[in-house]
Amino acid sequence: MEYAAENDVQQPLLKTPAKKEAEGEERLCIDEMLQRYCGEFGRWQLKHFVLTCIAWALEAFHTMVMIFADQEPEWRCVGSDCRVGLSICDMDPGSWEWIGAKGSSTVAEWGLICGDKYKVGLVQALFFAGCMIGAGVFGHLSDSKLGRKGSLTVVCIINTIFGIATAFSPNYWTYVVLRFLTGFSTGGVGLTAFVLATEPVGPSKRGVAGMSTFYFFSSGIAILSGIAYVFRSWRELFIVSSLPSLLFLLIVLPFISESPRWYLVRGKVDEAMKLMHIIAQTNGRHIPTGVILALDDEEEGERDTVVEGSLKDVLLSPLTRIRLLLTVGISFTVSIVYYGLSLNVVNLKTNLYLNVLLNSVAEMPAFAITALLLDRYGRKPLSIGTQWFSCVFCLIGFVVGGVGPWKAVRMASGVLGIFGMAGTYNLMFIYIAELFPTVVRNAALGCATQASQMGAILAPFVVVLGDGLPFGVFTVCGLVGGGLAFYLPETLNKPMYDTMFGMHEAESNRGRRVVVC
Repeated sequence: MEYAAENDVQQPLLKTPAKKEAEGEERLCIDEMLQRYCGEFGRWQLKHFVLTCIAWALEAFHTMVMIFADQEPEWRCVGSDCRVGLSICDMDPGSWEWIGAKGSSTVAEWGLICGDKYKVGLVQALFFAGCMIGAGVFGHLSDSKLGRKGSLTVVCIINTIFGIATAFSPNYWTYVVLRFLTGFSTGGVGLTAFVLATEPVGPSKRGVAGMSTFYFFSSGIAILSGIAYVFRSWRELFIVSSLPSLLFLLIVLPFISESPRWYLVRGKVDEAMKLMHIIAQTNGRHIPTGVILALDDEEEGERDTVVEGSLKDVLLSPLTRIRLLLTVGISFTVSIVYYGLSLNVVNLKTNLYLNVLLNSVAEMPAFAITALLLDRYGRKPLSIGTQWFSCVFCLIGFVVGGVGPWKAVRMASGVLGIFGMAGTYNLMFIYIAELFPTVVRNAALGCATQASQMGAILAPFVVVLGDGLPFGVFTVCGLVGGGLAFYLPETLNKPMYDTMFGMHEAESNRGRRVVVC
């Protein structure tokens, strides 16, 4: 590269040397300022992190509400022509009835059974299709004009409006449209909240913090199971599960700050510095006079320059293009296994509310173990290991039978498979955030999230294969995903770059140092 040829100074990758704009003025990148003066994870970051991650629970509400709203209730015989053991599709409509009111679920109210049973899968697939589109749209908007906090505000407003409106759907097709629109906004909640929560965290604490965000999602599922147990009407459930988004807008969002990294790349250095001073003060630290923020590729006189990036920039760069293709492929395969195994557990025909609660709690040990190992062994080995761990148990589930004692073995294989894949699913958010610079970070995360939603759309069709075949598909996906992760670089203890140029410069310098050694 031209810059590398003209500049003979070798810059270390882990820490960017302080840049001197004028005598007595020290210019630092955000990571270095957090490490030296502000604190990597103090009181300010803890409050900001917790408040922002509440949005993950909201995403869980809007996503998993379909499990309860679209369930098929139990039924009972009421006529002489009804015989237990027969399918309701083989009996006269008047010979059986739903247990409970017709308003308990969409299936009971609109008769989504027998020939219309496909409509249940259709509305769920279209919800995830909306998530896929929304992830790309809000991923771009949060990197550009709206910012992280602005995008989070918009998606919560849309979720509140369409979530409550869904409860008043007069017919099935209105319900489908409103669920699609809710999915569109829900697709932007998780990725925006993740980036906003982790960007102000220092590099040595970022891995554990990133993994901890997903406790809020699992907690949201657990809370939702309790809400659904109390509110058995699907219309009431949609209202109650959507109101927290309104409360989040009114009570929580005013106390959340915009990301200092977004301020910096948008040329709002004064706002970024003001926020960094607040972080330092809240953490009981102090930023000395003359210390200011700088982008990782900033030269003198460029302090207020707006640096922008888009998905086009990611695709044009060979370095980021291959990273994007690999992370998209991994996200796709991981999502098929994660959602597929979750749906397979539902087929156990146990108490639905208790089953959902146990599933959400079972994921938490995976988050804890991955978080403990993340900064010791790195992102790359863990992403490979967790996928292949899941792959091994899915292979066992595929090989063994589904009758007698082997039924318990297959059940255990599914639980251990989702245990491993839950760790991968969440680890990828951290990994992707560190693989791309600030100006395109959310755009890249948006692409990966879109790939995940495509996997989520296909997962129900894999489960329909029945018997051990789904485990065979999950085995192949885990094997392929782990193989793709081999080609990703390690990001442990590496800085989060601000610009595309800064990342390319650091990578080229690292390559030259390797040659010299």
